[in-house]
Amino acid sequence: MVKICCIGAGYVGGPTMAVIALKCPSIEVVVVDISEPRIAGWNSERLPIYEPGLDDVVRQCRGRNLFFSTEVHRHVGDADIVFVSVNTPTKTCGLGAGKAADLTYWESAARMIADVSRSDKIVVEKSTVPVKTAEAIEKILAHNGARGVRFQILSNPEFLAEGTAVQDLFAPDRVLIGGRDTPEGRAAVRALRDVYARWVPEDRIIATNLWSAELSKLAANAFLAQRISSVNAISALCEATGADVTQVAHSVGKDARIGPRFLAASVGFGGSCFQKDILNLVYICECYGLPEVAGYWREVIRINDYQKSRFVNRVVSSMFNTVAGKKVAVLGFAFKKDTGDTRETPAIDVCKGLLGDKAVVSIYDPQVTGEQVARDLAMNKFDWDHPRHLQPVMSATDLAKQVAVVPDAYEAARDAHAVCILTEWDEFRTLDYKRMFDAMHKPAFIFDGRNVIDPAKLRDIGFVVYAIGKPLDDWLKDMPAVA
Repeated sequence: MVKICCIGAGYVGGPTMAVIALKCPSIEVVVVDISEPRIAGWNSERLPIYEPGLDDVVRQCRGRNLFFSTEVHRHVGDADIVFVSVNTPTKTCGLGAGKAADLTYWESAARMIADVSRSDKIVVEKSTVPVKTAEAIEKILAHNGARGVRFQILSNPEFLAEGTAVQDLFAPDRVLIGGRDTPEGRAAVRALRDVYARWVPEDRIIATNLWSAELSKLAANAFLAQRISSVNAISALCEATGADVTQVAHSVGKDARIGPRFLAASVGFGGSCFQKDILNLVYICECYGLPEVAGYWREVIRINDYQKSRFVNRVVSSMFNTVAGKKVAVLGFAFKKDTGDTRETPAIDVCKGLLGDKAVVSIYDPQVTGEQVARDLAMNKFDWDHPRHLQPVMSATDLAKQVAVVPDAYEAARDAHAVCILTEWDEFRTLDYKRMFDAMHKPAFIFDGRNVIDPAKLRDIGFVVYAIGKPLDDWLKDMPAVA
């Protein structure tokens, strides 16, 4: 039996290994992590992450050929293939702070693999890493491994979208495997290809060199984020001219050279990858003496930040230029629907902007807990990806005075002056907005950051409506221009 061990039981490692175990019943798969609560979660009936379909996959395999353990050294030592899926957060201090990837956890994992290995191993980069990381890992393993033990490094980046991760794993667009162009390297690529070939068509398994695989992940996320920032930039122009961004995006997406995906205007992109990977790409470009290229990709982040601040400015300026003491209902806190992930969610910046203007914020999200909201709003930028968070930017007392997390959308909107829709949960499309309107202060505002509602229907109810990239209400046209 081939034995696979994955270091890291997070959003990538857990689902990926569960699907490998399901599709390859003859392979023993162990996911290890130093976090006892996280492993306990994977061994419980309530998994530590929410992903549609994941519960069923884990339930079928757990205890058969899928295991979750804190015995890191033992299972790494026993494995033939070791996936490394640890955090590569953005550095918060030192050289490259605010842009470069922090490879501390990757280096620690590599040194541990070298220490415990007594047999040859294939080590697979699953985390998103800077180009040439494999070269550094090879050196660490070569200088610290036991005599006679050989390692082959492969890059196998993930291309999962949260909310559809299980389906993405079942039917991937492509599986990318990068390795050395040597007999040993090609043999390692074949070994990993054989695992995926149990369920992935051969023509979707792509072999490249190491550096192409490492860069492909960063480039893919940069391209996707670029599309979102592009349509969001157009959304601002639509509001200024009376055009409708949904109609513009539909027209543009009909061009076969462009296509319709990732052209939905919104309050901004979020998640653990897009911003982090683009900042990493910017830093790499700067290190290789490519300032123009770095500047190009930096603008993708700037437009995203602009979109979030523009949304907050619209809320405040529409409500007589102040939200101090006013209750604002926030519907949705996760960065997208069908996930409980709040990493880099636009809701954090929007809520902080409203709190900075002394609003009272009432938040409802079907998958995000009050504890998670409190942690996110109390953290500094980039702290979410580090195990020890820095000094909170808001005290627990101040948060409790200004923020409430409630069990449903109607409670969030009761006695509110405004509603902000920040996540495109399907349930927000079918709410009884008349009931909501009746329970709110007048004039009642609704600010749709995801274009999930029908503005005309809500105007008929009596709302003052703002929807990203849509023609403005006469009320909003009379308000001061948004910077």
